[in-house]
Amino acid sequence: MTSTSRTASAAHDARPHIVIVGGGFAGLWAARGLARAPVRITLVDRGNHHLFQPLLYQVATAGLSAPDIAAPLRHILRRQRNVEVRMATVTGIDKAARRIRLHDGAPDGDAADTTILAYDTLLLATGATHAYFGNDHWAAHAPGLKTLEDALLLRRRLLLAFERAEAETDPDRRAAWLSFAIVGGGPTGVELAGTLAEIARHTLREEFRNIDPASARVRLVEAGPRVLSAFPDALSERARRQLERLGVEVLTGTPVSDIDAEGFRLGERFVPARTLVWAAGVAASPLGRALDVPLDRAGRVQVGPDLSVPGHPEIFVAGDLATVVQDGRPVPGVAPAAKQMGHHVARTIRARLEGAAGAAFRYRDFGNLATIGRQAAVADLGRVRLSGVLAWWFWLWAHVFFLIGFRNRLVVLLNWTWAYWTYQRGARIIFGPAEDAPAPAAPPDHDPHSRR
Repeated sequence: MTSTSRTASAAHDARPHIVIVGGGFAGLWAARGLARAPVRITLVDRGNHHLFQPLLYQVATAGLSAPDIAAPLRHILRRQRNVEVRMATVTGIDKAARRIRLHDGAPDGDAADTTILAYDTLLLATGATHAYFGNDHWAAHAPGLKTLEDALLLRRRLLLAFERAEAETDPDRRAAWLSFAIVGGGPTGVELAGTLAEIARHTLREEFRNIDPASARVRLVEAGPRVLSAFPDALSERARRQLERLGVEVLTGTPVSDIDAEGFRLGERFVPARTLVWAAGVAASPLGRALDVPLDRAGRVQVGPDLSVPGHPEIFVAGDLATVVQDGRPVPGVAPAAKQMGHHVARTIRARLEGAAGAAFRYRDFGNLATIGRQAAVADLGRVRLSGVLAWWFWLWAHVFFLIGFRNRLVVLLNWTWAYWTYQRGARIIFGPAEDAPAPAAPPDHDPHSRR
């Protein structure tokens, strides 16, 4: 493989160059916030799209298709003339020279291009990835949910589990295929568990001849004492009861101690389950380490009050890659916080261009939402706390409203309306390479429980 290097420059353009790495909520809102600023912006992302991550679990559970919750960055920013979009991966940061190194990749795969991109101001907003707490080998058996690729893989595994159970003749192995576990009782885990239970009991009814999909066991495993720990105790308990009414087994108070292709272990007890999903922990994007600055335990960059890196006011970090403490508590890694951080960085850059100092970032908490299933949700809006049908309608309205683009809002609303009246999910086509599927069942003479 050969490699070439080139330096991207615009000597003819005297405008300050703002480089934004990451096209998520923080990066996109920062770029939009600079739409009328006298700057030129390069938005770098390794993908070509912005993803509405709060609805990613709906792609994984076949309720929505990938284009319903994603939109090309170039399309979103097509009318903002001071932005250039680059699809590339950042491989290095030189703080002293104010340059970053990009890996573009050659279309034919036989060569790799390296671009050196100079900046006046840099914003890193590359988000977070999965954290397996030192057990990275679990990832092959319990994939997480952060990208569209993750969602499509999970959807394939979830749907294939029912197909494998239909073809299985051994009762124990069939039961294992019909055993699902979601590890982590936060909003993603709760939403996945509730939706999967609804699929098994309603969507797939009467579609199989050798199995009853409603007999599938869906377990939600949370190491802490309760699910939705960020919510008030009362709402957490209501969420648990709503999950149990849907048929979800909620297991709290014991962490998962091992995961393999056959199932998982809770303490000393081994639980057969051929399909597992990891929703228990996140770690900051590895790019934070390239700054060579202090990080917290999750790898997030410890930023100053204005979200800049201490000692380097020209570098900002926002979104899940930044650790921000406000009133003694960390700002949560949620979409509204990332949007507010991106907007704040844009406002600070505009202030500096005018010769003023930027203000300290202040997060406004508008509340937490989590949906469990049909007409079941919880909403913590500060003084107002909702559960059940009212919370569910509020959740629907909020997520449709914040989607990017009219088309996405319309398509999602139509899909949800159809699913509400029919229980059907239109994105249930199974495709993809065979290696993405769960490992084949063990031969009959092998006892997967012998390690107990």
